[in-house]
Amino acid sequence: MFARLLRAGIRTGRISVIDHLGRRQDFGSGSPAVTLRLHDPKVSMEMGLNPWLKVGEAYMDGRLTIEEGSLYNLIEIGMVNTSGLMGAKMQRVMGVFNKLLRWWHQHNPVGLAQRNVAHHYDLSRQLFELFLDESMQYSCAYFQRPEASLAEAQQAKMRHIASKLLLEPGQKVLDIGCGWGGLGIYLAKTAGVKVTGVTLSREQHEVACQRVKAAGLEGQVEFKLQDYRLEPDRFDRIVSVGMFEHVGLKHFPEFFGKVEELLVEGGVALLHAIGRRDGPGHTNPWLRKYIFPGGYSPALSEVLPVIERTGLWVTDIEILRLHYAETLRCWRENFNRNRDKIRALYDERFCRMWEFYLIGSEVSFRYDYNMVFQIQMSRGIKAVPITRDYMFDWERQEAAAPKAKIAWKSGEAAE
Repeated sequence: MFARLLRAGIRTGRISVIDHLGRRQDFGSGSPAVTLRLHDPKVSMEMGLNPWLKVGEAYMDGRLTIEEGSLYNLIEIGMVNTSGLMGAKMQRVMGVFNKLLRWWHQHNPVGLAQRNVAHHYDLSRQLFELFLDESMQYSCAYFQRPEASLAEAQQAKMRHIASKLLLEPGQKVLDIGCGWGGLGIYLAKTAGVKVTGVTLSREQHEVACQRVKAAGLEGQVEFKLQDYRLEPDRFDRIVSVGMFEHVGLKHFPEFFGKVEELLVEGGVALLHAIGRRDGPGHTNPWLRKYIFPGGYSPALSEVLPVIERTGLWVTDIEILRLHYAETLRCWRENFNRNRDKIRALYDERFCRMWEFYLIGSEVSFRYDYNMVFQIQMSRGIKAVPITRDYMFDWERQEAAAPKAKIAWKSGEAAE
C-alpha cells in the first residue's frame, strides 16, 4: 500500500524502497533522493493507510531506516509532493474529518492546558540548553543578516518585539507564556519596565526564577506558575510569544477577551505566533500525538475576526517568512552536535523522534504553508503613532547602543 501511494504521488525527487524480503522499488526520479529499508511486513501497509502518522512512528521505532540520503531528504520529498500523495479526493475527506475532530483535539481548559504544556516543556532543561541559544529563546528568531548567529538573531527578535511595544520606564508588562524568562528579563533590562510573566511549565518557571536572581532583577521581574486566565492585575503592555499555538481555536475568544480585560486604556499588546498561509486546517497527527498535544497554528482568517469582536484595534501586522526555517536549521545543527549527550539524557528513540520533529518543522516553514505573524493591538485609536517610523527608530537606536551584559545563569557577571 505504501508503494501504491508513492507510485501515484512522487513527482519531484526519488524514493527507493527495499522491503523486508530485500526487494527494491524506485519511485520518481532526480533529486533529492533517498533509499528506505522496511524491516517488517506490516509497516508498509500502516504507512500506506496513514503516512502522516505512521512514517514518523516507523522511523522512531527503527522499523524504517535510511540507507542512502537522509531523513531531511525523505521529509523534503514528502512535503513538496503533498498534493500528489494525498490526491484531491483524499484531501477533501481528510479535511472534513480533521475539522470535525479539531474541537476535541484543541480542548485546552484550565488544568488540561497545563498537562498538555508539561508533555513538551517539562522535559529536561539540559535538553533545551543543548540546542537553544544562551537566552533560551524557543521561538522564531529574526535574521536581519543571513550570516547572523542564532544568538544574534534571537537578540534581534527580542529587540524587534520591544520596538513594537512602545515601552517606557516603570510601565507594567505582562508576558503570557514567558518560557524560561528570556524576553521578560530582556525587556526589564533594556527598557526599565516591570515584568510579570506567567507559564504553565514547572520546569520553565523554576529556571525563569533562577535567571531573575542571576540578572539581579528581583522586585522588577516576577514569574508565576499560573494560567493567564487567572491573572487579576491590569497592564500597560502585554506580549505573548510562541504561546498562542497552544490556545486552541475554541479558546480564541477567551484569549483575546482576557487580553482586552487586562490591558489598560491606551495600552498596547503584541502577539507573536506560528500561522498558516493556506487557510483553516488541522495539526499534523504525528506532531499532535508526540510533540504538541492540544496545539494548533491558525490562519489569520481564524484570528482576526475574533480580535474584531473584542473591540481591540489591530494597529500592525507583520508576516515573517523563512525566519523560522533558519531558526530550526540552527537548532537542528546544535542538536546533531550534541546528539550523544541527548541520547544519554533519554535514548535513541527519543533522538529519532526529536530529529523528525525538528526536520519536519524546518521543511514546513521552508517549503509548505507555515509562517510567523506578529499582530500589534491597542485599546484606543491613538495608542500608537500613525506611522511605523517609531519602530525602526527605536530598533536602530537600541542596536547601536552599548550593550549591558545579561547574566543568564547563576555565577555569570551582570553589568
